[in-house]
Amino acid sequence: MSIGSRIDRYLAKLIFVPLMATLTLAAMLLLLDKMLRLFDFVVTEGGPVNVVWQMLANLIPEYLSLGIPIGLTLGILLAFRRLALSSELDTLRAVGLSYERLLRVPYTYAAALMLVNLAIVGFVQPYARYAYEGLRFELRSGALGASIKVGEFNNLGKRMTLRIDRSDDEGRHLHGVFVRAEAGDGRNLAVTADLGTFLATDDPDTIILRLTNGRLVHDAPTYKAPRVLRFASHDLPIDLPSVESFRGRGDGNSELTIPELVKIGRADNVSEGLRDASRANFHFRLVEVVMMALLPLLALALAVPPKRSTSGLGIFVSIVMIVTYHKINQYAEQMGAQGRVDPLIALWVPFALFSLLILWMFWTLAHKPGGQPIGALERGFAKLGKLIGRLFLFRRQRAKPLAAE
Repeated sequence: MSIGSRIDRYLAKLIFVPLMATLTLAAMLLLLDKMLRLFDFVVTEGGPVNVVWQMLANLIPEYLSLGIPIGLTLGILLAFRRLALSSELDTLRAVGLSYERLLRVPYTYAAALMLVNLAIVGFVQPYARYAYEGLRFELRSGALGASIKVGEFNNLGKRMTLRIDRSDDEGRHLHGVFVRAEAGDGRNLAVTADLGTFLATDDPDTIILRLTNGRLVHDAPTYKAPRVLRFASHDLPIDLPSVESFRGRGDGNSELTIPELVKIGRADNVSEGLRDASRANFHFRLVEVVMMALLPLLALALAVPPKRSTSGLGIFVSIVMIVTYHKINQYAEQMGAQGRVDPLIALWVPFALFSLLILWMFWTLAHKPGGQPIGALERGFAKLGKLIGRLFLFRRQRAKPLAAE
């Protein structure tokens, strides 16, 4: 095995561990932030808690589309930073390996992850997004078997209201039940009971609410006075409200695959607004994937700190640059979808500027003697740190005489 192959295997091992760790961490952090809001939404809608995990699973492709570029960048950056701090990078450079040669393995990872990300944003994410919106619709419509909210008035259809004080056994047994039902001819029924239980029937559109130890008040326009009776057990049929079927896929551009976006963008029988939105979303997905080809250059340019420095500023800068560029693309997509700017210009001009910046940073590191792309930032942050330290020292010195008094 040649020396070059051994070095490539060594670099591959160094990159793999931080790449997978940061990719998993980035995806988990994004999911945790969303999980709290989903729990609140599901509980508010009265749906089963296990649907949260289904909704999170459908959000994984969306978060991976951002987590993969971050994981790729940090994986390469941390690996080369380790080489730089241990002086192994200087040794590799001394034996004749250029920065371009050292990027062979990072670009292998980048090419593989670009294909994965293209499959995710182009084909997997649209279907996952549609499934996520379908679960949200079923929660709002009650198709997932929404539970009765305790202490609130719940509408069962258009003419029935139910309130309970407490429920046991996952909502099967109800305590302190109040029911009011109205008929179309002006009749109405009000029932209070100590206990209540839902029972299934042969008709899937009807259930039975069996009430125990209660009082019933029946009133109608033909009655001189409401009829009141006590009961030990009374069965009250409840017609379940009809649930509308969920819409078809493609209501939004995020639910369309790349071939479908291309088809709509070239169609003549669609509105100009829909065509602009489809073209903007297509270019947004494409530019997000192509941008990954620049990440190995960015990671290497930020991985090598100035001599006699162990600062981790490059890690912070890399994350800020990737997230900022992603947000710029989102804003550019909105402008393109609204027809304010052509999507081709709105999305590819920032990409060109971002590319020039990264190429300059890499050229400064690789071909300029003593060049350090983040050297100026390192010096600026060092001066800022000294200034903050002096301010704290000044405040502490002023506080000592006051404490002595």
